[in-house]
Amino acid sequence: MNNQKSPVRVLVVGCGNMGASHAIAYHTLDGFEICGLVSTGKSKEVLNEKLGNIYPLFDSFEEALEKTAPDAVSISTYPDTHESYAVKAFERGSHVFIEKPVAATVAGAENVVAAARTAGKKLVVGYILRHHPSWERFIAEGHKLGKPLAMRMNLNQQSEGKAWDVHRNLMKSLSPIVDCGVHYIDVMCQVARSRPVQVSAIGARLTDEIPAGNYNYGQLQIRFEDGSVGWYEAGWGPMMSETAFFVKDIIGPKGSVSIVAKDAAGEGKSDSVEAHTKTESIRVHHAELNEEGHFSREDTWINLQDEPDHQELCNREQRYFLKAILEDTDLADHMEDAVNSLRIAFACDESVRTGKVVHL
Repeated sequence: MNNQKSPVRVLVVGCGNMGASHAIAYHTLDGFEICGLVSTGKSKEVLNEKLGNIYPLFDSFEEALEKTAPDAVSISTYPDTHESYAVKAFERGSHVFIEKPVAATVAGAENVVAAARTAGKKLVVGYILRHHPSWERFIAEGHKLGKPLAMRMNLNQQSEGKAWDVHRNLMKSLSPIVDCGVHYIDVMCQVARSRPVQVSAIGARLTDEIPAGNYNYGQLQIRFEDGSVGWYEAGWGPMMSETAFFVKDIIGPKGSVSIVAKDAAGEGKSDSVEAHTKTESIRVHHAELNEEGHFSREDTWINLQDEPDHQELCNREQRYFLKAILEDTDLADHMEDAVNSLRIAFACDESVRTGKVVHL
């Protein structure tokens, strides 16, 4: 057991969408106490007002880290700051919760993990779908379909206004198939339970509003050692289509399982953070045929109306973080999975830029 005494004093760094959600979790859950809010803009004031104007505010991460001496640091900034902030937090003796991806490069992610191990502190990465009971069920149903598997997933976002501002800022350091793709690559690896051996990907730059050399639409393909394959598509921007922007399928010899989010996949929902984790229902299709050559069983519907909303998923992530700190949980596999999914995503990014298949 860890000798950490509750509450865990946490410094919140980044107060936008995800940072605000994690701050609300720390504000409401027993076991945490916010010791400061950090952002370079006005988002910290907006968040602090929402939380009752009771927390110290900082423009500088380094100043906040020095003055508050936190037990833990929660990082929800843009990816190009993740590595430096996390390493400084570990060197200060703090545990770290960090939004995905761990860093803006594979080497940076490995550096963060090494810093956590050297400091003997916990590193939890914000893979929110790992805390979603419906996605856990989706993966479990996929395991029943036999091998090999074909996995089809996408998350295209028709963004405008503030959401498009966020996407353009993200693309200063990462492409959509890296930033979003790590989630779904992680899911595909959990489903296939086989070593990924090869990736290929394509991308297109559909706007001049992003840095030269980057792209705002991409799709990737992964081949696994057991013959399973995976496909993922991600596009950001006001030009994106909302037709079939939400596809989540697993197909195997025995049938298929699909997330059917009729409301979350509706018009105007593609850039909604709340909609991105919704499942609503799972449809299980059975492939066996009867003597007449027709399906012997009707499709099975698994009702998921009681699923947690986005805030509750963030609460569950932070309960996991707290448990890891208080019970000294071994997070070696968790950290390795986070780095591996990022490594695969960057291999796909390399494939886009070189036009070549990349062998892992």
